[in-house]
Amino acid sequence: MLVSAVSMLAVFALIYTGLCFINIYQLDYNMDTMADIISANEIIRDDDDITLPDESWGDIDTADDNVPQEDFRTPENQLDASFFIVLTDEEHNIISADMVMEFSITSQQAEQYAGYALGSSSERGWIGDYRYKVSSEDYGFSIVFINGSVNRSVTYGTLITFFFVLFGSGLCIIVLIAIFSKKVMRPAVESYEKQKQFITDANHELKTPLTLILSNLDIVEAELGKNEWLDDIKEEGERMNLLINRLVSLSRMDEGASKLSIGQFDLSVTAGEAVSEFLPLAAERQKTLITDIEQSVKYTGDEALIRRLIIILLDNAVKYCDEDGEIRFSLRGRRHPTITVENTYAEVGNTALDKLFDRFYREDKARTFSGSFGIGLSIAKEITNQHHGEILVYKKDDTHIGFRVVLRSQRARN
Repeated sequence: MLVSAVSMLAVFALIYTGLCFINIYQLDYNMDTMADIISANEIIRDDDDITLPDESWGDIDTADDNVPQEDFRTPENQLDASFFIVLTDEEHNIISADMVMEFSITSQQAEQYAGYALGSSSERGWIGDYRYKVSSEDYGFSIVFINGSVNRSVTYGTLITFFFVLFGSGLCIIVLIAIFSKKVMRPAVESYEKQKQFITDANHELKTPLTLILSNLDIVEAELGKNEWLDDIKEEGERMNLLINRLVSLSRMDEGASKLSIGQFDLSVTAGEAVSEFLPLAAERQKTLITDIEQSVKYTGDEALIRRLIIILLDNAVKYCDEDGEIRFSLRGRRHPTITVENTYAEVGNTALDKLFDRFYREDKARTFSGSFGIGLSIAKEITNQHHGEILVYKKDDTHIGFRVVLRSQRARN
């Protein structure tokens, strides 16, 4: 629901942004078109009529304008807008003003508007509700100001309408999603809850008889002595017990029952101790384990779970590393502690990397037991998620596979 709502709102925001851009562009285009028409037909007169007044612009009376009104040739009868025109020389001194088509502005305001327009680096722009255009003339500059208050009001009113329409539509869609998604997702949610409950119940039902079987095996072995049949039964029983324990861990993580024991610890020491446990095993299997651990890397989190995470990654690397292969373990502090485990694996090109964190997934389709159940990496991912970190698997090259874990510190909880 959250993803759907955010995605929909993002689309609506994009649509509204596009509508704003188009409408504002259309407004400016229409105003500029009128300014071009007025500027092209602004004034027709002899050069001798253009003189600079001795008095200041503040004393200029538009009724006594140097430019006779009858000399103007404007298309005002074809334009549904009020406007005024200010003429200046090349030094920006006011020559004259025609405000016959605009009565809502004073001479002082017209002087300020003209100064602002000439001081601007743009030929066109807005000053309040007026759209202006500056044109270079033989005598200096001609500045056309068009009152765009009505056009602006219409445009902004349209945009406000668009906003409420889109907002209301989005709100209705979110409500519909909330109503119908519950009905649509209910079977899947119930199935998932039943699956988790089944795993939990099965764990409890299997653990008790399995414990009894292993205990009786010890008694029988004490009376009859060791033999291959009892060893096989015990080995399979211990394997089943290990699987049950891991399923219990996953169930607790799914249910949020496992609370983190948050505290600060030296991650370098924890990683070093975990690696030390695997050095003899790697040597026994003729695999080289190379470590590169940065010292004094502090981390705040559940030390037991982080140790387990490292053990799972190292155990996976030892199991699937090629014969006479190499395993590299590294720890870096950085902003967030980063753990990297890489090993040689010739079949990396044929491995579905995106499925390695799926529960019970094993590359061996025949599912021949090799000491792995296919849930170790799932547990590693859950531990990483509980620490708000991220874990990823990658293909380093044609013969190496790697896992990278980025951890983020947790705050201690009461």
